Amino acid sequence: MSKTINVKLKVWRQKSIKTKGAFETYHAKGIVQDSSFLEMLDVVNGDLEKQGKEPIAFDHDCREGICGACGAVVNGKAHGPQKETTLCQLHMRHFKDGDTIVIEPWRSKGFPIIKDLVVDRSAFDRVIQAGGFVTVKTGQAPDAHSQLVPKQNADLAMDAAACIGCGACVAACPNGSAMLFVSAKVAHLNLLPQGQPEKDARVKGMVKEMDDAGFGNCSNEYLCEAACPKSISVENIARMNRDYRKA
Repeated sequence: MSKTINVKLKVWRQKSIKTKGAFETYHAKGIVQDSSFLEMLDVVNGDLEKQGKEPIAFDHDCREGICGACGAVVNGKAHGPQKETTLCQLHMRHFKDGDTIVIEPWRSKGFPIIKDLVVDRSAFDRVIQAGGFVTVKTGQAPDAHSQLVPKQNADLAMDAAACIGCGACVAACPNGSAMLFVSAKVAHLNLLPQGQPEKDARVKGMVKEMDDAGFGNCSNEYLCEAACPKSISVENIARMNRDYRKA
């Protein structure tokens, strides 16, 4: 039978972008250690609703570490203490009985707070709309071997395409930079033959949209790579900078 723990939560509560927020303290009791972090929040919210109080608002969807919808800063770390792990895949067995857990939203000018732990990440959508696509009409799906792609480029493109757009890189960066996300979305297309015709327009458009959204500049702290649940490499940032200069 799974063990249970009791933890104290200090959660950032904020009704809207126009109101001031503050930390509020809650006690999560009898939490099964095999439950996920979000399941723990579900239990806390159930207790709050029974008391007639407003539940904690947080983002989630697949809860399988795939969609990139969830995210919060746990004890100062984006997605919590476990490496290469999304918040929904973080389990309570990584905490001890009596621990105090501080939970707050992503912090960046580009991610305004909607409510509590929920932030507006639509800036990422606008970055993709500015160039994260290929417009060529391919018709019927071509045979896999009809267009040769160097193995190294294929591997690098697939690694970059693993980005789920959760925003942990922005939250971890002291400058609130989105360079890792944008560079991953630029790289996985620019490295492949299908992305070459729009390569210059893509990198210029996406970088401009990133800057317009208010994200900070990269100062090579590497905290973005450390926080990324998919281990996206900062080498993509250098690659994007080279593409941008050429464009």
